[in-house]
This record gives sequence, structure tokens and C-alpha cells, in this order.
Amino acid sequence: MGVVVNEPLTKILETNYMPYAMSVILSRAIPEIDGFKPSHRKLLYTMYKMGLQTGHRTKSANVVGQTMRLNPHGDAAIYDTLVRLSRGNESLLNPFVDSKGNFGKVYSRDMACAAARYTEVKLSEICEYAFESIDKNTVNFMDNYDSTMKEPALLPVAFPNILANPNLGIAVGMASSICSFNLAEVCETTIALLKDPNHDLSLTLLAPDFSTGGAIIYSKAVFDNIYATGKGSFKVRSIYTYAADANRLLVTEIPPTTTVEAIIDKIIEHIKDGRLKEIADVRDETDLAGLRIAIDLKKGINPENLMSKLFKLTPLEDSFACNFNLLVGASPQTLGVREIIQAWLQFRKTCVRRELGFELDQMATKRNLLLGLQTILLDIDKAIKTIRNTKLDSRVIPNLMKEFGLNQAQAEFVAQIRLRNLNKEYILKKTEEIQRLNERIKWAKTALGSEKEIDKLITLKLREVSQKHGKPRLSKILNKDDLKEPAKEEVKDYPVQIFVTKEGYIKKVLQAWLNGEVNHKLKQNDKINQAFTASNLCDLLIFTTTAQVYKLKCSELDLVKPAALGEFLPAKLTMTNGELPIYAMATINYSGNLILAFENGKFAKVATKAYNMISRRKMSKAFNLGSPLVFIDTIAEDTNYIVSSKKKKLLVFNTALLNCKVTRDTRGMQVMKLAAGDRLAKVKKADQKQKELFQVSTIPRAGFIQNNLKQLEMGLS
Repeated sequence: MGVVVNEPLTKILETNYMPYAMSVILSRAIPEIDGFKPSHRKLLYTMYKMGLQTGHRTKSANVVGQTMRLNPHGDAAIYDTLVRLSRGNESLLNPFVDSKGNFGKVYSRDMACAAARYTEVKLSEICEYAFESIDKNTVNFMDNYDSTMKEPALLPVAFPNILANPNLGIAVGMASSICSFNLAEVCETTIALLKDPNHDLSLTLLAPDFSTGGAIIYSKAVFDNIYATGKGSFKVRSIYTYAADANRLLVTEIPPTTTVEAIIDKIIEHIKDGRLKEIADVRDETDLAGLRIAIDLKKGINPENLMSKLFKLTPLEDSFACNFNLLVGASPQTLGVREIIQAWLQFRKTCVRRELGFELDQMATKRNLLLGLQTILLDIDKAIKTIRNTKLDSRVIPNLMKEFGLNQAQAEFVAQIRLRNLNKEYILKKTEEIQRLNERIKWAKTALGSEKEIDKLITLKLREVSQKHGKPRLSKILNKDDLKEPAKEEVKDYPVQIFVTKEGYIKKVLQAWLNGEVNHKLKQNDKINQAFTASNLCDLLIFTTTAQVYKLKCSELDLVKPAALGEFLPAKLTMTNGELPIYAMATINYSGNLILAFENGKFAKVATKAYNMISRRKMSKAFNLGSPLVFIDTIAEDTNYIVSSKKKKLLVFNTALLNCKVTRDTRGMQVMKLAAGDRLAKVKKADQKQKELFQVSTIPRAGFIQNNLKQLEMGLS
């Protein structure tokens, strides 16, 4: 038998869950100051060690296989990372992988990439600035997961990649969402901050920039807040053109937060629910030339007004939520743009100092050797004679050191010179380097001790990156104050007659069309359940068999003749399978009450305002499902109802006896006491005679027995 040990939950979380949470935060989801997550860094470093910075591409499968030596994950996860870093996928403004083959598209949900065995990759040119000084002790190296290899803790990237490419990540208890900025603007801003820490960021860093383009709706207050705090959101809208000859809208750029399929799905959904009646057809025409969504318009439709409507109803305009959370010194921090650049500059300055220190050591070592070579220049013959007259090989170095006053490194260097190089020309050429080395060493020592020189080196590299890889903005900037709201289409008010059938069809018919004898077209075995007068400006609330209520603007319904079937509500309102409408009501100001009767003899009086959906189209728990619904009605004031049961009991009561509720799924109050096996059968409004015979003043009551035909006729037959 096992031993059961009682431990506090806090201890279990600390010992089991906390290490996992920290691993996700520090080693997986949150980017570091170099702009890379560990998975990105491991993959790119593997490609660098494979020699893929120059030369031909190799199969992606080779890269994936080699990366598994550093990244303890499956090949699918590694290949997904490779795809997102590639030029072909178009996820990044400045892609790090030069790709060949089908890598899918970031703006398409369904366009899958080809398998790793079919695609080819190598490092893109910009990777030169991520790896050029990695072998000069610029960053720390650490063991891989099985301690068989070394890998860099960070990459000494020579530009603020953390801002130049987008980064999204969800960790445990925190997330990161960093939008991308134009590389040239980032470099210019970084240079400006080096010169003046109080530089106004908005002068050089205009706004984010995305690989998918689009138009950023710019508000200085919004972006000042994002730049200062690292948090906030802004809107990005699609770019479109109007082809007048075809009466067609062509969308060619979309926000980075959505996909072509998501946009089309939303448009189709609103075409079905009647919100986008202006559209005749929508389709995806994306091809090798790039993204394209075609929207065919019906005749006489204003394209600008329709696009404004689409921006509101679909992801053609979407929000990008910023959360500039990154790791600085293994500590997650949410920073503003200024703080991010300053943190990157501190990191970059450390890299430059370490590189200068490394080069200084290398130059000092080389100068030491050349000084030894210069010493033997005084008497080359003596050096040859010393080596020739030394009997033991082990004594060559000590004898050279003794004869010429060399240190061991110098003596070994002299001893390794080939016989053909023992001439004055070779030795003079070599010793000429001493002067250049002295000057370079002097400069390096000065630079190491001078903040200004370090800043100059960083600035030179930033200008080089900007000049070589900077590109014009892809995302346009639209000033929020310059955007004009289109004139709202005026919806006319006129009386209409609404018909709802048992099978779920609804018709909106003009009163004038109902004069005289009317023959309604209905499906076989269908019948009209409800008919009522409404205003074209009113809201229609549709209650269904699953206790859902849907809101539908009466103006969204098409006017039809009685001879038409009408519109099918389950399809128009995207109801679930088997869900059918059971009651419809019209309201403008949501006044009055809803009366609901249940088989168990209970009645509920719910204020109509409880169903007022300001921005929603659907509301759940419209009524209680504890007992089957028998009757539903809308009243403007308290009313008398006659109620009958299956066992021929009946009574009349006034709804004033019911407490009005705002809880939609209230169980209600008991009105009729039911005997065992009995249940409520029918409810309808009572007339004066019925009121006189069967009125009750208190509830609940057992009701009166229907003991004669006259009473039965007065009740519910």
C-alpha cells in the first residue's frame, strides 16, 4: 500500500508548479533584450554553425534535425518556429531566414506550409548583424540541455531587434505583445536617444509598422501613452480600392491580428443575419501576386459607406493590444519604448566593450610576437646559427630566448617560421604592422575608457544597418482627427405586419398589401403562430426552444409579399441545430412586462427591460427551463388570464398578484395548485364573464372544477 502524506497546497504549488511557471517565463514565451525567444535563438545559432550565412540553401529538414541538439522539442515545433522566421511566411518586417518553397502566409489561416523535406532555407543578410561579433567574447555561452554543446545566452544583435520585429507570447500569469516598428525609424530613434536621453520619440518613431501593411489610426495621446508605459491598444484598418467598372471592393492589406478567412467568415455571417444586405458576393482571390479579398456590391451602393460599415462589423479594422513585456537580466519587466531602447543600449554597450577587450587582447598578443620577430631582424644569421647549433629540439626555444632576450611566445613564433620566410623582406613586412597595431591598441584602450567612443561605434553600426536594410514604411498612418464618419443611412419609419410561423419563418409585410383576402404562402404542414403590428424602427426579440433570446432590428428584415415564404429565422440568426423560435415580440422602449407560464403551475412576470441588449445580438437564459413553457405573452399593464389544467381545473387571476422580476430565468410564483399527475394546459386572456365566475384574489389556488358545459365553454376548451 502507498503512503498518503498530507501536504499544504501552497507547498505543492511551490515545489511542482513554480519551476514549470518559471521555465515558461524565462525559457520559452517571453522575448529577451536581443529580441529573440530561446527557440528563435537556438534555431538561428544552429544555422550559423551550419555555415548557412553564405552559400546555398539547405533543406529545412536538415536545419530542424540539427536544431534538436539545442532545442529539446519535437521537429514540428521547431519547424513552426522556422516558418515564422522566414521571408516566405511574411510574419516579420525583417525576416532572419531566406526561404524557398511554400512557407504559408501569416495572413491566411488555411494556407498551410509545405513539409520540411520540400522547403529550403539559409540565413538572410540581416543576420550578419546578429552574428558578426559572436566569436569575440561579446556574449556569454552556456551548456545545452544535455551539456554536450555550448550555445549563446543572447545574440549580440547590432540593432534594437526587440522593436524591429513583432513578438507575441503567453507565459504563466503574464504575456507579451510587442508590435513591430520600421527598422530605419528604430535606428534613427536609438541614435537620437544616444545623443539626447530626453529626445521626443514621436519625432522619429512615427508609429508601428507591420509586414501585412494596413493603415494605423493615429492618435498622439494614445501612442504617447503606449510609448511611455508599454501598454495600450490602437486600431489598424485594411487598405482597399474600388473598381468602379466591376462595382467591386478589393482589399489588399489587412491588420496583423486577423486572417483572410476570419474576415470572409464574418462578412458571410452578417450577410446571413441581414446586416450586410449591400453585398452580392465575397471571395478570396489571394494568389502569387499577394493578398486580395474581392467584395461584389449590389447596384446603387456607396462603397465608402459600405467600407465604414465593414470596419465596424468585421476584422477589416482590428485592435492591436500592446504589452511590452520582456526579459531584462532574467527579470520580466513591462517597459516603455524609451526604457526598452535604453536597456538595449546598455546590453549593446556591454557587447561592444567585450568585443574591444577581446580585440585588444588579440592585438597585444600579435604585437608581442611581432616584437620578437623584430628582435631577430638585427641578426637573422645568428638566429639560424643558434637553431642549427642546438643539438636537442627541446632546447631550441630556451636557446632563442637566451640569445635574443625573447619571451617564450616570441621564441616559439620565431621557431615556427618556415625557412623560405627567413628573409628581410618577409620580416620587414611583418614588423611594419607593429606601428599600426600600436595605434589600434592605443585607440582601443581609449575607446574602452570613453563612453563617447562606445556611442560612436554603436551609432556607426546603426547607420550601417539602416542604410543597408532600412525600407519604406509598409503601414500607412491615418490621423484619427482626419477620419470622416460617413453619413448614416436614414431608416424610414412605417407600420408593418409581422408574421411568424411554427417552422420558424418570419415575414415583414406592408399593411397596404393585406387589404382584402390574403393567401399566405407556407411550407407544407406549417402554420402562422403569431401576427402582430410593429414599427419598422422597433426591435424584435425572438425567444427560442433553448431559452435563448435574439435581437433583430425590424428594419433588417426584407419587405415581402404574403405570397412569399419569408426569411428562415434559424439561419438568419445562426441558431443551433434543432433550435426553433417559439415567440416574437416588438418593442421600441422596452417598457411593459413579459408573462411566462410553466407546466408546474408557476407564472413569471419579467420586466421587458431585462432583455435590452445594447450591443449584443443574443442572450442566454431567457427563461427558466426547470418546467416546460406553456405560454408567453407581453403586457403593457396588468391583465386577467384564465388558466386551465389537464384535469379540468380552471381559475382567473390578475397579473398584479405576481411580483415583477428582473432575473430572466426566475422560477416564478405558484398560481395554480396542481394535484398529483396534473399539469397546466392552456392560458389565455379572460373576458368579463370568465372573470366573474372564476376570479381568485390570492394565489396559489387549486382552481374551480369545470362541472358543466356552460362553464367549460366559458373556460378553455
